[in-house]
Amino acid sequence: MENSINIVVKKNAQKRTAGAREKTEEAAEALFAFCAAAAVLALVSVTVYLLFCGIPAIREVGLMDILFGTVWDPTAREPKFGILLIVLTSLVGTLLAVAVGVPVGILTAVFLAEVAGPKTAWAVRGAVDVLAGIPSVIYGLVGIYLLNPLMYRVEMKLFASSPAHRFTGGANLLSAALVLAVMILPTVISISEASVRAVGPEIREASLALGATRIQTIFRSVLPAARPGIITAAVLGVGRAMGEAMAITLVSGGSINIPFPFRSVRFLTTAIVSEMGYAQGLHRQMLFAVGLVLFVFILLINMAAEIIRKGYGERDG
Repeated sequence: MENSINIVVKKNAQKRTAGAREKTEEAAEALFAFCAAAAVLALVSVTVYLLFCGIPAIREVGLMDILFGTVWDPTAREPKFGILLIVLTSLVGTLLAVAVGVPVGILTAVFLAEVAGPKTAWAVRGAVDVLAGIPSVIYGLVGIYLLNPLMYRVEMKLFASSPAHRFTGGANLLSAALVLAVMILPTVISISEASVRAVGPEIREASLALGATRIQTIFRSVLPAARPGIITAAVLGVGRAMGEAMAITLVSGGSINIPFPFRSVRFLTTAIVSEMGYAQGLHRQMLFAVGLVLFVFILLINMAAEIIRKGYGERDG
């Protein structure tokens, strides 16, 4: 009789435990679903708000006049809102930053994951974490007081005999690109290192067994296997560079010019930041339209990267 009672008690306790687990799992699933819905809602909200604020200006001025116009003069008697030079500056500046920052970031990630000892890796990783935590305005201030004077001396040496050159004091496209290259390093390094570490040891062992050296194994076996993650790192670096405003506002000069390295330039983000404080009416709507253009660029970059990554995944698979 006692055994029967104990069995019944145990079964009831197991049922209660199973019920509590089910409730916990259901609550966790509901929490995850809520967080996912909040992320999607945030994206939809930003998209709708930009469309709501930017579309009226696009309709009034004309999309072609905005995208292919070369004159931005919103305070003139007959305002002009051409952003072609600003768009080109953002594209060229981002490409320069990525051309410098992504290779350096990938090689640093390889050093941390494959070459460095534990103490060295800990020290370098700590420095990278500090870089990630520095506010963008600090990068801008360092650029003003260290990078811009250096660029001005370079300008003086290169263009001292050119009366047509307008000296920028070092505040130019090249300065902005170098600052952006440093700013994207933490993102590229962290994601690339995780991707390299995720490569299975069998790939390294097979390469070494075939007679490849350690460096050959890294560059011909490990990095190709980590390619999808490295592409993700590069894309996030591009997004970080295109979306930065404060630092490049301080070091780029702020003038609207053809994006040559030693010219004062204005990026899409700096156009919004520098003028939003006093913009009114159509001018203000146009700044939202500029933000919409920037938003579309970032979406296109992410879509292209996803297509490339899937292509590599299918080929490798």
